[in-house]
Amino acid sequence: MSRILVTGGAGMIGSNLVKKLIGNGNDVVVVDNLWRGNIDYLKNNSDEYILDINKNFFAIDLSYQGSMDFLIKEVDYVIHLADIVAGIGYVFNNQSFLFRQNLLINTNVINAIKNSKLKGFINVGTACSFPEFKQNTFDAYKFVEEDLYPAQPESAYGWSKLMGQYETELLEKEFDIPAVSLMLHNVYGAPCDFGYERSQVIPSLIRKAIKYPDEDFVVWGSGRQGRAFLHVEDVVDGILLTLEKGLGKGTIQLGPSECTSIKTIAETIVRISGKDINIIYDTSKPEGDKSRAADYTKAKKLLGWEPKVEILDGLSQVYKWVEMRINRLG
Repeated sequence: MSRILVTGGAGMIGSNLVKKLIGNGNDVVVVDNLWRGNIDYLKNNSDEYILDINKNFFAIDLSYQGSMDFLIKEVDYVIHLADIVAGIGYVFNNQSFLFRQNLLINTNVINAIKNSKLKGFINVGTACSFPEFKQNTFDAYKFVEEDLYPAQPESAYGWSKLMGQYETELLEKEFDIPAVSLMLHNVYGAPCDFGYERSQVIPSLIRKAIKYPDEDFVVWGSGRQGRAFLHVEDVVDGILLTLEKGLGKGTIQLGPSECTSIKTIAETIVRISGKDINIIYDTSKPEGDKSRAADYTKAKKLLGWEPKVEILDGLSQVYKWVEMRINRLG
């Protein structure tokens, strides 16, 4: 049994990861300020918390220096998921806030562990850190890890996460803590934020489909833009394999080799809904990078990882989860 600290552990990825870690017999400590996470995500199907909330959950704002230092002494591993991120509208309307907060979060976490006796540190980054100039056509480029430099992320979010990766490299070199940065492509799954202000594209479109015709089914951009969508179950599997085999291996990206257009996502959600929905494409809204995909050769070679959840199955799962909660809210 290991004692593992998970930052952002009450979010979509974090809560699924924590459940797996505990199920595997580990002692898990969760840090989350609940900006997007929800403490109820840490409940099982019997509506019981999967960990002792009074002893193993800490509502901490990691942007404050020293805020989690007291937790590190008896921890074996840290998996750092916490960051500020949301849908494309929020990201591009709050760039300076996201950049500053993520810089503070990353550097405070790394500073807390640099003089510890950790057996390993997993920093979770993003494919948004790949350069914009390789994502400006609809012919999806399959990124490899070496494409990260020369750096030119499109957003402040991508830059902030890239700085976290760089500081992770410095941590390993200077303090001899085995580390790795996982670059995740566009993660979706449940539980998730499907609200109006901060939801990302898949839960947002699912909400619109469920509420249609009371809410118009509006897709931001042309719909031609695409992403390498990655189900949260595949992400959790990748993190667990990294904990076992990936420490000290630099940067590893997790994502499928297929780029799925937002148009395809929207049409699939409409099909799942069973409704006769009029899809509206609002080209006045931002659509971000045009396309990207992953060459996950490194993950397959080092970790034995590859994505398994098909997009239709994954979307159907999320649709049912969001529909249940919307119906519950009335």
